[in-house]
Amino acid sequence: MKKKLLAVLACMALTVSGLAGCGSKAPAETTAAETAAETAAESAETEAESAEETEAESAEEAAEAAGTVTITDHADRTVTVPTNPDNVIILDILPLPSVLTVFLNSPETIKAMEPASMNAAKNGILSELYPEILNVRTDIMDGEDVNVETLLSMEPQIVFYNAGNKALGEKLENAGLTAVGVSPTKWKYDCIETYDQWISLLSQIYPEKGKMEEVSAYSNEIYDRIREKTADIPEEERKKILFLFQYDDKKMITSGSSFFGQWWCDAVGAINVANGVTADNSNAVITMEQVYEWNPDMIVITNFTQTMPDDLYNNAVGSDDWSTVAAVQNHEVYKMPLGTYRTYTPGVDTPMTLQWLAKKAYPDLFADVDLAEEVRNYYNELYGITVTDEQMEAMYNPAKEAGSWK
Repeated sequence: MKKKLLAVLACMALTVSGLAGCGSKAPAETTAAETAAETAAESAETEAESAEETEAESAEEAAEAAGTVTITDHADRTVTVPTNPDNVIILDILPLPSVLTVFLNSPETIKAMEPASMNAAKNGILSELYPEILNVRTDIMDGEDVNVETLLSMEPQIVFYNAGNKALGEKLENAGLTAVGVSPTKWKYDCIETYDQWISLLSQIYPEKGKMEEVSAYSNEIYDRIREKTADIPEEERKKILFLFQYDDKKMITSGSSFFGQWWCDAVGAINVANGVTADNSNAVITMEQVYEWNPDMIVITNFTQTMPDDLYNNAVGSDDWSTVAAVQNHEVYKMPLGTYRTYTPGVDTPMTLQWLAKKAYPDLFADVDLAEEVRNYYNELYGITVTDEQMEAMYNPAKEAGSWK
């Protein structure tokens, strides 16, 4: 459209210019002719721009009519995806199956996910809330690699993957799959902000289910309340916490300053004893000698390991002796809850986990918080989920088996 108008513009300009050059004309008349040409050019250009805008709007309307939306994923890629897809696969962004299931109030959209996500579903309350999730396929891995042939055979509308795994994103794209990157780390391990961003992305893809504002408001209200209560705790009275992300007789991995444990400590006004360890999760290996030096007041064990508090109380892991560590002596070793997913990461359970950790760190300061009531209200008000007493008990007393990634 623009090219045709510009061609007309050129012809008009030549015609007016030719008329101005014929015969003996006064200078004023020549200027008037030139002005007419300029006016015609401006008018044609305006019409061309208007036509372009109309075409763009028409294209957008056509896309909406076709049920697609163009998004920017967390890998900063522009991707056009179908709206409200009912056939998606979720790869190495492990909490996302639980998030999407609760977001949609159904797991039926998810056709495949990784075994580590399924293990958490089986051992947490997700499979009780949504038994159908146990039917989701997990045979999409070839050892540690994704089996692209299997993915292609399932004809997914979207494949979600960890945005930090650039090689996997390229592999999916090269195979002709519609890949959407979702990041667990882009927002500096801030679990609330990260979960907000996940919900924002899903709300674009599933506009009929969008709930970004409600989720963000609820989470941030709890966060702000906790921060306000802990703001005036003197430095020397702040709880010193050690996170055990993974721990067995071969390795001990904590959370340094570049992992979720740092955010959890900051959020409840505690001190991460390992904040000087700058390596990311898989490299933040520590020793018992470092633990003795830090002598934490409190130890929090994630569900990414099968180790339980009793294992530290009874020195049941390898030859490590925990008996002189303050947290063990004072019986302040806790296993993180296992709600709809492993709560160390961002997810549906984040605001409730924040309250749980605040009460464990400062029981007197948060004595007025009825966690059971908060949990029931949260899941019911935001997601329409009724949590039973048995599910509550299971959530805050997770099984050892939940620590398996297989």
